Amino acid sequence: MTLAAHPHAVRPLRKRIADASEPYLYSAPALILIIAVMLVPLVLGISYAFRDIQLLNPLSGGFIGLDHFRALSEDQAFFRALRNTLWWTGASVFLQFLFGLILALLLDKPFAGRGLAQALVFLPWAVPSFLAGLNWAWLFNPVIGPLPHWMHALGILDAPNNILSDPHLAMWGPIVANVWWGIPFFAITLLAALQAIPRDLYEAASIDGAGPVQRFLSITLPFLAPTIAITILLRTVWISNFADLIVVMTNGGPADRTQIVASYIFTQAFRRLDFGYASAIALVLLVLLLAYSMLIVLLRQTLLNKG
Repeated sequence: MTLAAHPHAVRPLRKRIADASEPYLYSAPALILIIAVMLVPLVLGISYAFRDIQLLNPLSGGFIGLDHFRALSEDQAFFRALRNTLWWTGASVFLQFLFGLILALLLDKPFAGRGLAQALVFLPWAVPSFLAGLNWAWLFNPVIGPLPHWMHALGILDAPNNILSDPHLAMWGPIVANVWWGIPFFAITLLAALQAIPRDLYEAASIDGAGPVQRFLSITLPFLAPTIAITILLRTVWISNFADLIVVMTNGGPADRTQIVASYIFTQAFRRLDFGYASAIALVLLVLLLAYSMLIVLLRQTLLNKG
C-alpha cells in the first residue's frame, strides 16, 4: 500500500517535518544575516591570502599558494610590528584594567554626586576613536597642546618636545590615549560585578575582624575573577585589532616604532593596495588571537574546576 491510500498517515509526517523545521525558520533571518555579513567576507578574506590580489594590477588574482606566507616569514617589518603589538596590547590592557578597577571600587561606595561622577567617568567611551586620537595628538603637540610643557616642568622631558616624533617615546602617546578611551569598559563591567556581590559577606568578614585588604582578597577578587577573565580576553582581542588611534596619531611612525600588525594590514591593503599580502597578515593575526583565546578559556576552566 502507498501513503496516498492513507491520508491520515501523510498528515502526521508533514506535521512532524513542520514542527522539526519551525525553530530553524524562526532563526533563519539571523543566520542568513550572519552568513552574509560575517562568514562570506571571512571566507573571501582567507581565500585572498592564497591569491595575488593587487588593485593596480589588472592581471592579478591568480592562485599563488603559500607565497605570501613565505614572504611574510622574511618580512622584518612584520616582526617589528608583531613586537610592537605585544607592547601596545599588554601596556594598554594592564593600565586600562588597573585604573578601571580603581574607579569601579571608588564608584561602588555611596557618596554625594556619585551619579555625576559615573557620567564623567563613562564619558570617554562615548567619544569616537578618531576624534579621541586627534584630540590627544593635539595635546601632545607643543605648539597648541599643554602636555609637553607640563612634562617638561615635571622633569619628565628635557625639553617640551612632541613625544610622538621621538622613536623611543612615540608608542606612549597612543597608549595613553587608548588607556583614557578604554578605562570606562573595565569600570562599567567591574562595577556591575561589584554591585552583584552580597553585602552580607562584607559585614560577616568585618565582624570576624578582616581588614579592607583581606576583604578584597578573600571576597571581592574571587567574585570578580570570572568577569576579569572575560573582560581581559575581550579587551586584548579588541586592542590587538584596534589601529584607529595609531593611524590617526602617528601613522605607524616614526621609523615604524608605533606600527602594529593591525596598522600594518591597513598600510598594505589601503596604501600599497596589496590585498593578498594584507589578507595573509590578517590570517596570521587571526590564528594568533584564536590561540590566545583558547589558552585563556582553558586556563579559566582549569581554575574553575580546581575551585
